[in-house]
Amino acid sequence: MISRLPLDEQLPALRTTLSHNPTLLTVLDRAATLALPGWYLTAGCLFQTIWNVTTGRPPEQGIKDYDLFSYDPADLSYEAAIDTFAATTCCLGIRLDPHDHWHVYAPHGLADIFNLVLRPNPVLAPREVYETKAERWQRQWPELRVLGWPETD
Repeated sequence: MISRLPLDEQLPALRTTLSHNPTLLTVLDRAATLALPGWYLTAGCLFQTIWNVTTGRPPEQGIKDYDLFSYDPADLSYEAAIDTFAATTCCLGIRLDPHDHWHVYAPHGLADIFNLVLRPNPVLAPREVYETKAERWQRQWPELRVLGWPETD
């Protein structure tokens, strides 16, 4: 099982899994030619491709968009923005360098993504945003194990 491998061994599996989605590969390839100062392909198109491949669905099924984030390194980085996505599963970004090397930003690792676990990330995202997304995603991927919002004292 991929999620039980050390992270450095999960990365080739991540690339193999995402490579099933031709649109995702096209976006990565084209973005790499734009000479942007900093960018990531991020969020839904990545983890939803993994969920689709893991559950035997067509790789592009249900993916609404492909979010390409670009930033000026002098400003707040998109790593910091990615850190605030509503679920830890969403906190994933990939960029391609001119040598076809994938740079992966996954502050919460990859285990939950491959295990179909949706875990809230209450850093800045409101509870309602997480719960709305979780409900929608669980309808599309009923295999997801959705974890509840952490209760505060």
